[in-house]
Amino acid sequence: MELLTTSFDERGLFAPDSITWRIHSDPAMAVGGIRALLQQALHPDAMDGVAKNSNFREDAWGRLQRTGDYVSTITFGTRDEALALATRVRKIHTSLGLDDPHLLLWVHMSMVDSFLDIAIRSGLALSDAQADQYVTEMALFAQLVGVELEKVPTNRQEMKSYFQDISPELSASDDAKRAALFLTIPPLPTAVRFATPAAPAWASLALLAGSSLPAWARALYGTPNLPGQNFATDLSLKAIRTTIGIIPEAILAPPVYKAALARWDMASVT
Repeated sequence: MELLTTSFDERGLFAPDSITWRIHSDPAMAVGGIRALLQQALHPDAMDGVAKNSNFREDAWGRLQRTGDYVSTITFGTRDEALALATRVRKIHTSLGLDDPHLLLWVHMSMVDSFLDIAIRSGLALSDAQADQYVTEMALFAQLVGVELEKVPTNRQEMKSYFQDISPELSASDDAKRAALFLTIPPLPTAVRFATPAAPAWASLALLAGSSLPAWARALYGTPNLPGQNFATDLSLKAIRTTIGIIPEAILAPPVYKAALARWDMASVT
């Protein structure tokens, strides 16, 4: 697989007017990232590979942070930074035997579905056309990790069909359930757990992410689907997005995003 690297603006693979940039810079990503990991864990083969080749059980929080850093670099980094990181990740996947395109596509589609669904339910205003455009734009993420473009869904209908087709392969393995537990109650230093609000705040985000999973995913985890749950979840997602959105970007935004704002001649973060 070869990328036509010269066809991308050297300032980045995604421009500020892309739907990808808009969703990935939104406060709702705080929940979307956790949900993506919970959803990805529901493919036993994918989860088995992660469990055998990483310290996910002991460092679920760290894996989420590394995933967030990857998404941020591919979205907001320069073209060269993004492509260099993608190349490094592909080499790691290959060395660990985690380069099966079928499983890589599952991980990709779970991420896209989670980010998009959480963004919309949190109150980010997106038209149907813009939602489809996001799925289209994100096909580049799949290509960067080694999935052939013609196999990647590029709109929401294709994405829906993809999840229907792969559903017989999915289940909540013991590793998936352990991962969900560690995501909800991650190991924290004693001082952080008992002297700061980090633990309850994290647990709240993780529980909300779990509640936001599609009905089929909640059923696999054995989570009851309570009356009015989706409505209550959507209200909570909107509240969390509003709360996080109050925090100034100068504090919350990662350095790669701040650098991108300057590189694309956008307003400085203050």
